[in-house]
Amino acid sequence: MTWAATLDYGRKTKNEDIRPGPLRPANIIRNKFPTYKNGSNGIVIKLADGPEVPPLKEVVAKETEELLDRRQRFSVRELAMKFEKGLNTATLLSKEVKWRQVALLERDILLKNLKSVLESLRGQVTGKTKDEIEESISMVEILAVQLSKREAELIQQKTEVTELAKSLKLASEDAKRIVEEERVNANTEVESARSAVQRVQEALQEHEKMSKKTGKQDMEELKKEVRVARRIKMLHCPSKAMDLENEIKTLRKTFTEKSVDCVNLLKELELHKRLKGNEIPVFDLEGLQCLGSMLHIVCQNGTPVDFSNISVQWFRIHPKESNKEIISGATRPAYAPEPNDVGRYMQAEINFGGETAIAKTAGLVDPDAGLVDYVETLVRKPETEFNVVVLQLNGIDQPKEAVHVLNVGRLRMRLSKGKTVVAKEFYSSSMQLCGVRGGGEAASQAMFWRPRSDLSFAVAFETARERNTAIMLARRFAIDCNIILAGPGDKTPW
Repeated sequence: MTWAATLDYGRKTKNEDIRPGPLRPANIIRNKFPTYKNGSNGIVIKLADGPEVPPLKEVVAKETEELLDRRQRFSVRELAMKFEKGLNTATLLSKEVKWRQVALLERDILLKNLKSVLESLRGQVTGKTKDEIEESISMVEILAVQLSKREAELIQQKTEVTELAKSLKLASEDAKRIVEEERVNANTEVESARSAVQRVQEALQEHEKMSKKTGKQDMEELKKEVRVARRIKMLHCPSKAMDLENEIKTLRKTFTEKSVDCVNLLKELELHKRLKGNEIPVFDLEGLQCLGSMLHIVCQNGTPVDFSNISVQWFRIHPKESNKEIISGATRPAYAPEPNDVGRYMQAEINFGGETAIAKTAGLVDPDAGLVDYVETLVRKPETEFNVVVLQLNGIDQPKEAVHVLNVGRLRMRLSKGKTVVAKEFYSSSMQLCGVRGGGEAASQAMFWRPRSDLSFAVAFETARERNTAIMLARRFAIDCNIILAGPGDKTPW
């Protein structure tokens, strides 16, 4: 008995400090460990588990929806709450004005009583005391005047506070009415949304039923179509398409050869005509007869010629009128056609030893493929920029390291280097623009631009296509301004 009484079964004494352990929800422990109890005859019975606790993710989602709903409700009620606070403030202000008015009335009565007492004392005393009483009476009168002014101010404040309270009361009533209207509208919208969702669900169910019915039929039809497609594919041999492609390539190659033969025949015909006229041809033009290429004067027999003692002059000839128009400045053995030369013959007159030889293109100068359409797309933009290198400034060679930007706009052209503007001029009759006519290997990529009479540039573009694009675009914008841009010595309609 003594030993059993002295045993401690793990219970803490009163003097022992009770240390709080980590709190854990009961439902977590219940879900983790089963619960048992002792039954009769020492049999252990397992208790039935309680209802299952929903997972934490669902609980958080549900609470988030409730918070969003409460936030929307509060946003609707905030207006009414603000007006109610303003109304309470106005009520407190009106009460404070009433208290101040009561205090002023009491002060007025006290001042009157004080004045009557002082006047009664003034008749009973003499000397210095009488003077002090008179001074006190004057001070009481001044205080009475100040109190009357203060009373007037309080009356004015009272009227203002009363008006404010009325306006706030009306505003709070309007806010409550707006809240009720919004609540009714929200309820109607919710009902309409529910009905719409119900209709959509019904339509989806009907669609699923129909798709199950028609799914088998569609599968059979697709199988039939696949069989038909396989049969058609087996009937048509892929070699036919390859044969057509090879035939097209052969025709293109044959057409190119025939065009070259045609050009050679035209040259031979021109040679025979000159032989009949007792003109011995010595020179011919070599190069593609199209925009963006270079035309070189070569000797017929292939021998090299020294052009240092020979004078050359290039002309453009109209195919219908056969008028010969001199190209001013084109006095070199090479010439790069510009957009004004498209659709015309190019002719070079070579003077040597007192005799004159003529070299002429066999056909008209052809345009660059797709260039006109490209320029038409650029016309829709207000301005276009090109990267250029300045070759000459007023006829003086310049270093070709710095890259400039040539801006072609609707009303003007601008040449700049970084943020520095080198030249900027509006389109005018004194402006000149054409391709470089001095020859050279890069003549097909170079352009001559004289913005005004005392300033001229020779600039080189990245490609010949960009050079021709810039010339055509600037001339198109200038025509819109009733101005024609041409080169030195070129003829213009006006």
